[in-house]
Amino acid sequence: MNRHSYKSGMAGFFLSGVCAISSGVIVSLLRDQYQFSYSFSGTLVSTMSIGNMAALLLAGVLPGMIGEKATTLIMTSGYFLGYLASALTGNPVFLLLAFLMMGIAKGCSANKCTILVGSNTDDRPKALNLMNAWFALGALLCPFLIASLQGINASMPMVSVSFAGLCLWFVFLFSGLPGKNAAAAGESRKTGYSFLKSPVFWLLALLLFCENAAEYTVNGWMVTYYKNEQILSGTLASYTVTVQWSFTLIARLLLAFSLKSKNTFKALTVMGVGMTVMYGALLLVDTPVPALIALALFSFSVAGVYPLAVAGVGEMLSSASVGILLAFAGVGGILFPWLVGIIADAAGLRTGMAVNLIPCAGTAVLSLVMVFRQRKQERCGTAAE
Repeated sequence: MNRHSYKSGMAGFFLSGVCAISSGVIVSLLRDQYQFSYSFSGTLVSTMSIGNMAALLLAGVLPGMIGEKATTLIMTSGYFLGYLASALTGNPVFLLLAFLMMGIAKGCSANKCTILVGSNTDDRPKALNLMNAWFALGALLCPFLIASLQGINASMPMVSVSFAGLCLWFVFLFSGLPGKNAAAAGESRKTGYSFLKSPVFWLLALLLFCENAAEYTVNGWMVTYYKNEQILSGTLASYTVTVQWSFTLIARLLLAFSLKSKNTFKALTVMGVGMTVMYGALLLVDTPVPALIALALFSFSVAGVYPLAVAGVGEMLSSASVGILLAFAGVGGILFPWLVGIIADAAGLRTGMAVNLIPCAGTAVLSLVMVFRQRKQERCGTAAE
């Protein structure tokens, strides 16, 4: 185990949390500054998602061609260059390229931090929960950072996040990532693409598809839903992000220090049930305090699904497996928020939001399948002895 690489992964994901979650706030600032339409603002967000998915796949392929370190440094420079470009220009073409670069940096950072931490620990579930807790802390701090700098200059928030992206680049520069020959040999010795034949891998991919679908739908639509249903309004609605990431951080820290590795799939089942119940509550409540409580408990329930599911990959963990796993999951994060909008136009926003119960329940069902599969393997192992 390389403790320096482990710590680099933790620091990198904290900075990635600052850069990744700042994008939504920056889009809002750019729209106000340059009077962009809602459709173009949405296109910027979608462009970042496209870059994110492309990076997750490229991060599994490029290391064998140009090396792990070169791949990471090229792709993660997107945070620094993208946010710097958004501070310097309002040209739509350049902004689309900037957000594409940010998305590439986001996807690559998620992949490489997962490898740096997951490959250098003897307790992967705990380590990945801690890593994602650092991401949540960065996400929680970024709105306050941006708000504190807005009064200085219109471009200062973008410049500050660009600096955070530069710090992230230096973290990867000195993280001890291998060069071309070492990367190619290491990946070949480790797993290659044999994980594609594993039923466990695809069950986890489906589970993360559902988790991304549920979480991204809440992130993208809940404030609009609360306002549309007149549950929250004005400044109270802006606290939803703080509520979500505060309880995400609390949940990941609790899981990191209390969950035993052998209970991973049982914990995922409990979380899936919690997500489903709390999301149902979100659709039923119609007053501010219960609405925020339900949102907090949903965020608490969903917080550990991603790190525990990735930890479940076990010895199959590699740049290629993580890249394909997260890219597959990302499809859910794009598809279901879009479905909610389509159905909302036809039958109302409440009906559209109800569609998100499907991936919530899917997370619980797939986790339960993993529990039964694990028990069957244990029984077979006992019988063989």
